[in-house]
Amino acid sequence: MQPSETVMNPKQVFLSVLIFGVAGLLLFMYLQVWIEEQHTGGVEKRREQKATSGWEPVNYLQPVPRINKQTNRLSENLTTQHPKFLIPEDLREKNENLLLNPEKTTKVLMKTSQDQALSKTTRSASNKLLEKHQRDNTLFKKFSTMNWPLDIRPLNKSLIKDDTWKKTDEAQERRRSFLQEFCKKYSGVSRPQSHLFHMVSRIYVEDKHKILYCEVPKAGCSNWKRILMVLNGLAPSTYNISHDAVHYGKYLKKLDSFDLQGIYTRLNTYTKAVFVRDPMERLVSAFRDKFEHPNSYYHPVFGKAIIKKYRPNACKEALINGSGVKFKEFIHYLLDSHRPVGMDIHWEKVSKLCYPCLINYDFVGKFETLEEDANYFLQLIGAPKELKFPNFKDRHSSDERTNVQVVRQYLKDLTRTERQLIYDFYYLDYLMFNYTTPFL
Repeated sequence: MQPSETVMNPKQVFLSVLIFGVAGLLLFMYLQVWIEEQHTGGVEKRREQKATSGWEPVNYLQPVPRINKQTNRLSENLTTQHPKFLIPEDLREKNENLLLNPEKTTKVLMKTSQDQALSKTTRSASNKLLEKHQRDNTLFKKFSTMNWPLDIRPLNKSLIKDDTWKKTDEAQERRRSFLQEFCKKYSGVSRPQSHLFHMVSRIYVEDKHKILYCEVPKAGCSNWKRILMVLNGLAPSTYNISHDAVHYGKYLKKLDSFDLQGIYTRLNTYTKAVFVRDPMERLVSAFRDKFEHPNSYYHPVFGKAIIKKYRPNACKEALINGSGVKFKEFIHYLLDSHRPVGMDIHWEKVSKLCYPCLINYDFVGKFETLEEDANYFLQLIGAPKELKFPNFKDRHSSDERTNVQVVRQYLKDLTRTERQLIYDFYYLDYLMFNYTTPFL
């Protein structure tokens, strides 16, 4: 075959394109007509279903329904009276002989009956939707009219029969009063600004003894979860529960897993407890736990990002595995307003984990007196007498516990300015829980 024979004549090309174009257009027009005839009913049904769909995620203190204009139309549909059989006006106009044709009339009446059945279903769904809307509105009003912060209540000390816990009780009352006075003086918050479900997302629920415990990582939270599991009947002893079962077993319920009524009731009737720790000690403890030991999450997620941004001329191995983050690099990450990776609950401020100026906690424990405070709390709630707060170290048991001396060793490589900035970062936590100014 000659090369010239493989080239089509321009006229042939134009004719071929024209033929295929006309054929495609005709096919498209045919399919369009067929689709309209076959699926008009289905489209209308989907539209009605869409109009009665549920609610999208909202700020529960300011509900915003997904359907606005449709709500009025649904209400009108609920109150409109329809004849038993109705032949639509548009069909009468299009076919004047419709009523003279019994076969066609029967088809129309059958279709109208089907439409009425669908309309009943839609009205039923609409009724349920409107009822749900009314219930939610009632709860929204409750939350919007609640006195924020929640009122502090006296502890129920009816189960304390002797003076064994007198000093602990006095310290507890001082902490509660101090926190309340601080929030009144400095917070100026009368209503929550955060999403309600976010506010309670760190709070664990134990329904049997009516406890709400706000988790503060690196302040005894692992052993507190063990206590809650035993109280809930999930384990016979705190010493039989592994670290993985505590943190990954998902045996315990959180307050944000309940509906609005469940959250509202528990916040107002359960005993709410939070355990805190000196912010600087908590920070160093978190660093030692997550960056000085092998960790399949914190090294590749946080370690790599920290080394890449804050270590000049980092070696390839460190950039790949994220191991070996230095404390000074970690502090640069913490204080950076443009962090390469977000915050984590292990070093997040307690003021942002538990919202203590909005949710007035009935019991404020401290890590520095953890066993004493925890065992007193167990007495207050009527826990079994044999249940005591465990004193073992959850992980890395051979390591020395993070204390004042250990913290000083880590801070010696920081400048005075960097230490001041850490204090400024945790300023609210230091003030509201009455911790002294550290290491400055």
